[in-house]
Amino acid sequence: MKIRNRELYTPWAPGTMRRETLAAQADGWRCPATGAVPPPIALGVTFGRDGAYDTPGGRAYLRDQGTPAYEQAELVVAGLEGGSDATLFSSGMAAATAVFQCLPDRSRVVVSETLYFGLTKWLLEFAPQRNLEVVRVNTTDLPAVAEAVAAAPTTLVWIETPANPTWLVTDIAACAELAHAAGALLAVDNTVATPVHTRPLELGADLVMHSATKYLNGHSDIMAGFLVAGERGEAGRGAVLDELWERIDLHRKLAGPILGTLETYLLVRGMRTLHPRMRQISATAMEIAEHFDGHPLVSRVGYPGLASDPGHAVAARQMTGGFSGMLSLYVDGPWERSLQTAKNCELFIRATSLGGTESLIEHRFTFEGAGSRSPREMVRLSIGLEHPADLINDLEHALEKAAKEI
Repeated sequence: MKIRNRELYTPWAPGTMRRETLAAQADGWRCPATGAVPPPIALGVTFGRDGAYDTPGGRAYLRDQGTPAYEQAELVVAGLEGGSDATLFSSGMAAATAVFQCLPDRSRVVVSETLYFGLTKWLLEFAPQRNLEVVRVNTTDLPAVAEAVAAAPTTLVWIETPANPTWLVTDIAACAELAHAAGALLAVDNTVATPVHTRPLELGADLVMHSATKYLNGHSDIMAGFLVAGERGEAGRGAVLDELWERIDLHRKLAGPILGTLETYLLVRGMRTLHPRMRQISATAMEIAEHFDGHPLVSRVGYPGLASDPGHAVAARQMTGGFSGMLSLYVDGPWERSLQTAKNCELFIRATSLGGTESLIEHRFTFEGAGSRSPREMVRLSIGLEHPADLINDLEHALEKAAKEI
């Protein structure tokens, strides 16, 4: 771990508190000056030195040493994921791309064929400039993964599960075994599942990435990202991860993809309610998925919680307490009917992103534009904290109206 001032925290023995408690109390932080439960918002970017030209708090400049708020956020997420360390970034994209930017020159990486569209575009645009060989594979097909990593020396396997926007599920433990047998590290985008439902490090992953903009913050009012490291060491895979992690830490200091102090405060505040939010959101998503499974105006529902979903068996093994709040409806009929369904919604907000308290609907193909691999007949739903009956009624109305219009 980075240097942590444990005097700022209550004296919990490591590992004695359950994750719900860790999140609710934000790792037990108390203001050392006042005893305040919520942390103060310290807006300083530069820090003064004393008469001996020392910095009493060990900090000189925000980009280099961060703030106690960074430490608190990182400790919470490292604890939730069971990691050895965590690093906070200004966005999920900043966190994800930091990994690829810090790999050795001419590295070969195997990535999920279905990825967040922004990362897919970054890899297409910038991986060649970094001399990275990017191999895209359907990671739900384990023989295809095995073939891809065995074809040539591979540095990293990157998977996203459930994968945006179709919610395909990849077997983390199996991919970890394949990656490690080939001498590669495994990184997992755990944004959708969150550590409430999946903990990839316990399944063999080496790195975990979060777009904390989404569920970890949960209020659609900041952008942030995290990387979490698994077990590091002086030999073997641990040494490889340790070297990469040190480069990632240096990258954040020098490139400056850091989060503002106000945003960090809001992030920590959001993470305190992560568990109850995810339990409610996941339960509502399941209810909606079951309602529209077999619906006459819907050809298919993409949701790993459904027994009919192709990824359900794997999801049931590696997800606990629910299947998160993202699902997709494949609207029956001409593809334009799916776009019209989104237009007809009154309660669902037509907007990009996911993971907030409000439910969103998006026609991903239209939003992504040229190069989109999203099915045209699909609408993506991010389920919030509204009553499930109201959300179901809104979708029923939107589907029925679209069927009459197109």
